[in-house]
Amino acid sequence: MAEVASTAGTSVKILCCVCGIPIDPNPSNTCANCLASTADVTKGISTEATIHQCRGCQRWHKDAGKWVSCELESRELMALCLGNVSGLGKSSNKVRLIDAGWIWTEPHSMRLKIRLTIQKEVQTGTILQQSFTVVFIVRNQQCIECQAEFRQGSWRSLVQVRQRVGHKRTFLYLEQLILKHGAHRGCLSIETYRDGMDFYFPDKGKAARFISFLENVVPTQVKCSKKLIGTDDKSNISNFKYTNLVSICPLCKDDLLYLPAKLARTLGNISRTVLVKNISNLIHVIDPLSGQTASMSSEQFWRDPIRPIITAARSRLTRYVVLGKEPIVLRPNISRKSATRRNKSRLASVTLAKEDNLGVNDLQHEERSHVGYLVKAGDVCLGYDLTETQFVDDEAEDMRSEGKMPDVIVVRKLYGGVVTNDVNASKSRIWRLQRLDVDVAESMRARSAKKEAEMDDMDEEDFMQEVEADAEMRRNMNLYKSKSLKQNDNETDEEINNDSEMKQKESQEDEEDDDDQQVKLDELLDGLALDDGPDPADIGKDKEMMGDEEAWSASAFLAEGEKAVKDGISYIDRDDSRKVKEKDSAVPVESNVFGKQYSMDT
Repeated sequence: MAEVASTAGTSVKILCCVCGIPIDPNPSNTCANCLASTADVTKGISTEATIHQCRGCQRWHKDAGKWVSCELESRELMALCLGNVSGLGKSSNKVRLIDAGWIWTEPHSMRLKIRLTIQKEVQTGTILQQSFTVVFIVRNQQCIECQAEFRQGSWRSLVQVRQRVGHKRTFLYLEQLILKHGAHRGCLSIETYRDGMDFYFPDKGKAARFISFLENVVPTQVKCSKKLIGTDDKSNISNFKYTNLVSICPLCKDDLLYLPAKLARTLGNISRTVLVKNISNLIHVIDPLSGQTASMSSEQFWRDPIRPIITAARSRLTRYVVLGKEPIVLRPNISRKSATRRNKSRLASVTLAKEDNLGVNDLQHEERSHVGYLVKAGDVCLGYDLTETQFVDDEAEDMRSEGKMPDVIVVRKLYGGVVTNDVNASKSRIWRLQRLDVDVAESMRARSAKKEAEMDDMDEEDFMQEVEADAEMRRNMNLYKSKSLKQNDNETDEEINNDSEMKQKESQEDEEDDDDQQVKLDELLDGLALDDGPDPADIGKDKEMMGDEEAWSASAFLAEGEKAVKDGISYIDRDDSRKVKEKDSAVPVESNVFGKQYSMDT
């Protein structure tokens, strides 16, 4: 090889052994371009790897039995994938990761592709850069929690929730609270009984969090016990199974109570005859004749439990037709908490008649009601008929026999097809509720299964009527649009809103107050679920993008690259992904200076 003679003030140059251009001396005697055409920077770095995902909970396996939740195209999943690329993190290779981005893949392909750009110093003073694609094969593997769901006796802590009443309306409401707040996460299985539900948890901590949730939403009383399963005397380790009995107070919404005189005085000198307005961690009661409200703590109730004189059962409620009403304004009373201005305008004297007595006799009742502002002539409501009732409580029976109690106590107004006793009233509702995935206990699969199913349907219908008549109750749960409302192409949301506005104008013309308890469209959610598929209007547009039915539905409802752009990660869409090579040629880096290290921090 020829050597160029040096002159004063100039450095020594040599000729490249491949192309013959003058270069600075280096160990390989090769220029950077020729070196890049023959060198492979990606040597020792795997271009294919395997990651595992749990099909049940959609979590990804990290290491040492740890499973993490990551969205597709997210920065968290990118960090997880880069950690599985062998040879990328070795310091001996002197490889620096410059950039990483997602490449579009078919939704049903069970593949993830990442475009990596790395830099490496192949010789002193020469740094090369190269881009290549790494393919990750997604395999299904059950996580520890999902495996425990299919094993018998794998639970470590059991929470038994019980309420000693003859219906299941409280548990239907509790089920909606659990769904909205996701309190059942981590639960292995759920079994339902006539008087309660059993929740099985893999450890004691998750059961304790669930019990804490129950204590915040309903008045409860908790008893705990444990059973020794096995013990190791050498290491002094014992294995226990824990059982927690959570008893819910037997009071339910719309129950009629006759409070003890001392308790009534402590609750703001409220009337002793009250209705249970709603149940939370407190017991909220209301005087049906004055609208005065009060709240009873869980400690007050369990210190001296109260039995309702009338339970809100279907057999105890009577249907009444409203014949007329007249607003009432209460006089101020210093000895009790005055009703608020809102409650004053809601009280009304209502003239009622039994629905069964229409056309038979002219018997009418005129009573004050806290829901008088809701009703108008022609409406149908439910109430308690105290004229034909005999109380178990002696004081309450004496008050009734002496005529110190009203003849009728109005409980709530009826809406929808229930007013006309429509057989398909439940199907005509514009809203629906989600349900928990529960297992029916074997004790309920007996000869009385048919009767139990009929009672459950009745309890569910009664609960639906409570929900559509109480706006405050609906704030604590998620209501979804029914399928009939989604499939109704003839009547749009604007038309329904126009109809509701027309009804409000008519009520204003009749000088009636607006009904703020009725279910409105803006309260309903679309009910998007992964197992429901896309909307019918979008099937034609996204048919090519959706892939197979068993595709990753978690990513099918998101736009391409939307999550990646949100996390600041580059994304190659479907059209450009066809032009991407598996491995580009290495190119020299200008100025021979390493670029900024790509950060994998989540």
